[in-house]
Amino acid sequence: MPSQVKTPRFRKIQSFQLDYAPTTITQYESERTGMRVIVADREGPKINGYFALPTEILDDSGAPHTLEHLIFMGSKSYQYKGLLDKLAGRAYSSTNAWTAVDHTAYTLETAGWDGFAQILPVYLEHVMLPTLTDDACITEVHHIDGEGNDAGVVYSEMQGVQYGSSELMDLRARRLLYPEGVGFRYETGGMLESLRVLTNERIREFHKAMYRPQNMAVVIVGDADHEDLLRILDEFEESIKDDVPGLDAKFKRPFIDSLQPPALRQTYLETVEFPEEDESTGEILVAFFGPSCFDNIQATAVSIIMTYLCGSSVSVIENVMVEKEELASSVSWWWDARPNSIIWLQPTGVATEKLAFVEQRLMSLLKEVASNPLDMSYVKECIQRERRQNKFYAEGNEQYYSQNMITDYLFGNRDGSTLEEIQTMAEYDVLEAWTDEQWREFLRKWISDAHHVSILGKPSQSAAKKLKETEEARLAKRKQELGEEGLAKLAERLETAKKNNEKPIPPEVLDKWPVPKTDSIHFIESSTARSGKAKSLGVPNTSAQNTIDAAPQGLPLFIQYEDVPTNFVHLTVHIGTKDIPTKFKPLLPLFQGNFFNSPVMLNGSRVEFEDVVKQLEKDTISYAIGGAGRLGDSEGLAIQFQVEKEKYETMIEWLRTLMFDVIFDPVRINAAVTKALADIPEAKRDGRDMAYEVDTAIHFIPEAYNVARRTLVKAVYFRRLKKLLESEPDTVLSWFKDLSRSLFTFQNLRILVTADVEKLPNPVAAWDHLASAPGLDPTKDLVPITNPISILSSEGKTPGSFGSVIIPMATLESSFSVSTASGLSSYADPRLPAYLVALGYLEAVEGPLWTAVRGNGLAYGVGFNREVSGGYIQFRVFRSPDASKAIEAARTKVAKIASGEEPLDRHLVEGAMSGVVLSVADDQATMAAAAQQNFVTGVVRGLEAGWNRQLITRVRNVTADEIRKVMTDVILPVFTLGKSNVVVTCAPIMEEGMVKGLSTMGYKTQVRALSDFHEDYGLKGPEGEEEEDEDEYTDENGSGSEGSSGDESMED
Repeated sequence: MPSQVKTPRFRKIQSFQLDYAPTTITQYESERTGMRVIVADREGPKINGYFALPTEILDDSGAPHTLEHLIFMGSKSYQYKGLLDKLAGRAYSSTNAWTAVDHTAYTLETAGWDGFAQILPVYLEHVMLPTLTDDACITEVHHIDGEGNDAGVVYSEMQGVQYGSSELMDLRARRLLYPEGVGFRYETGGMLESLRVLTNERIREFHKAMYRPQNMAVVIVGDADHEDLLRILDEFEESIKDDVPGLDAKFKRPFIDSLQPPALRQTYLETVEFPEEDESTGEILVAFFGPSCFDNIQATAVSIIMTYLCGSSVSVIENVMVEKEELASSVSWWWDARPNSIIWLQPTGVATEKLAFVEQRLMSLLKEVASNPLDMSYVKECIQRERRQNKFYAEGNEQYYSQNMITDYLFGNRDGSTLEEIQTMAEYDVLEAWTDEQWREFLRKWISDAHHVSILGKPSQSAAKKLKETEEARLAKRKQELGEEGLAKLAERLETAKKNNEKPIPPEVLDKWPVPKTDSIHFIESSTARSGKAKSLGVPNTSAQNTIDAAPQGLPLFIQYEDVPTNFVHLTVHIGTKDIPTKFKPLLPLFQGNFFNSPVMLNGSRVEFEDVVKQLEKDTISYAIGGAGRLGDSEGLAIQFQVEKEKYETMIEWLRTLMFDVIFDPVRINAAVTKALADIPEAKRDGRDMAYEVDTAIHFIPEAYNVARRTLVKAVYFRRLKKLLESEPDTVLSWFKDLSRSLFTFQNLRILVTADVEKLPNPVAAWDHLASAPGLDPTKDLVPITNPISILSSEGKTPGSFGSVIIPMATLESSFSVSTASGLSSYADPRLPAYLVALGYLEAVEGPLWTAVRGNGLAYGVGFNREVSGGYIQFRVFRSPDASKAIEAARTKVAKIASGEEPLDRHLVEGAMSGVVLSVADDQATMAAAAQQNFVTGVVRGLEAGWNRQLITRVRNVTADEIRKVMTDVILPVFTLGKSNVVVTCAPIMEEGMVKGLSTMGYKTQVRALSDFHEDYGLKGPEGEEEEDEDEYTDENGSGSEGSSGDESMED
């Protein structure tokens, strides 16, 4: 008899196509376990999987978060740490996970279906049947090292966030919003004091309670093979049926069958202090209960009314409190989508002495808005714009689907009725018919007249001092209690755990899964066409080029067209900064901030900035100006518009107006300066960013834009600029005019148009609106894009003489570092394929650096930058209990591999090669991304078409000798004395140990303050002006002290 083919035991709950995007959503349910499968089918090279579980807990133990980490340490059938990630790496995949207050999600991101299908059952077994060993808990969660310090991957992560202003304020707000017994109240990441006593048994209990197929949804966004998917899941369920509870087992649906949060019966106003040396600015957090996220009309109304209130510089709250009254640097909002949703409002950059006043002003302004007629024309514009934006996101953003599907699984109806609400956008039709009174009643009910929680975040030097003293006393007491014998036992136990965790994976185990072919990766193709000066790069032989050539021509602006089947137009204007006088470069952040927010001359009349913004919002889906890093040029600017194709020519007219008809208004410039100054203290609290900024100051010339835009420049320059604006406004205005003239020249503009080219009205000649602006000279040769090597300082060209610098920061509980050495300087370098494979090998999840650093609890993360043509390489340590130890562990590991002492792992090499394939798929995951990548490759980098595909082939041919050689010649120098410099930011308590660690490694060390890296670009303050900057940590001996120098002989 012929064999019977088993039919997968999944029933289809629903399948529907969105009426505003080419996407079909299908939901299945397992008849055996109750597991849900939700698929959004859409074309593209990437398959994105999310394995989501509601994870409710009623304590701060951190069990949900620690479990998220332990899942990757092995499963029942695959009891090897790192097997899952090694398999994923070879299958053009990457894995990750996150823990939120209400759920945990495990991600699988793959290029092509074949790789996804290969990893899926292995991954799901890790989720459902993890090993959860005591050894894994020690290294991944928390341990005490041989010196008596706390470490562990999760502990290091939470150490870096627990005492930050946002974390402290959010936690206090949730304590007031939710009573005991409601899961949203608790810190699922784990409080440090709880993580120190959390047991593996508690984690196992939590897994048993929450991790079952009945409580999991497999969410997939991409080009999925449904038949294959259901077959794989059916076989997976068969393999675990004896290890998981059946459908008849007692189970309460998390958050739904639990105690529900009661309505607030009063308004709370509390102050939360956070450790900070700079006490000048704080922030405010306000929370309101909102409507159910599944009341589609009410939920959408929240988004509309909040956009009306604080969506942009013309929204009433933002316009009054930020632009006019200058009480905050910004007022943002977001919401937690739940049956009892939370609406959050957050004014930032608030003067500390005005915190209480600003909170009162915010609440009185909300009541004032609700008491008077709304601007109904603007309300309708908000509705129409959000509708356009959602159509746009549905076309190009997979998270539009994953977020909706995960939220529906967490809280929605199991019959699929709530998920089906996203099929149409009918809610916008309903809201467009709402009257002024309906909107104001909605505002009164949920916000202006509602009880709420207000938290005033107040910076505190005393809190910083107390935190340091308390931590020092706690550690000293522990070390005394443990004694040398106790510490030695802990060190021995830790080494045993490391050894047990690092059990090698037999090659034959990994060989069971062959490297998938790339046939199932459906790369998005974008067809290139060029006009004007862009033709100097070559004229493509494409149908798009034929369309452009046949269209009426205009002045020879540099324009590259990318032809993709999109319903929208993406406009990008690349602008170089090379010709800007150096003294004006610190003005660029202000110039960008006001580019869309300044008055203009239009048809001979002055149009105020509010009307400019309103019209821009009416004409666009989105617009922005910022750095051109995503275009491969860290020294450039990029102006971007997303519009409907009918607005193509309108956007070109807007570009002309914004570039050449702007009015530089001292009031608007002053508002921008005030906002920027208010944001500086918060920016200077970020240890990672400050490490990068100091590294940038050391290794790049002051003429570089990435040096001039640093926070540590703004801190001095903007304060002095504000005073100059008061005393000599005409001088400042003349600077902005000169800056604008140096930016907007014919020869400095390179334009990218991404659209369905055949449907573009007047695609070429329409640009004459811009190209014919007075002062533009079409005969000038293009200004070359800045070669990144040209902006390196002398130390940047030959790093090593500076040594190391340690910057204590009171806001930190952990440490960050950046090490810099000379690197590759061209995409044409023949070592590039080996270099990319080597970096991928070293950085692989559960690869060499992962196990040497993160696996030993020395840092939450480490990695290299991916700069290829800049002439430098960087190694970065993120959230470490001691960055010097992380650097030394990484150096030792790289040296062993480079020398051949430690052989290359064949499977990791295959994974690194596949990782390059995944990065290529990432670069063209959407139509707009594929088009932009063509621009980056051909225009910015000057490479031939198809270069990325050629790279995939070249990477597959890289040899082991080439990998070791590039490690020796290019990578190892970043750890080498005399060839590299190191910047560390750390908690004050870590200063002494950091000096000792880096000195022992041989580095010349110095302890400096952030203010030592301020730069004023020649803008001097009035004679006798004090620095007014007291945000630096200084020890009893003052800042700028020299640490002990390393032994120079070690350089040999």
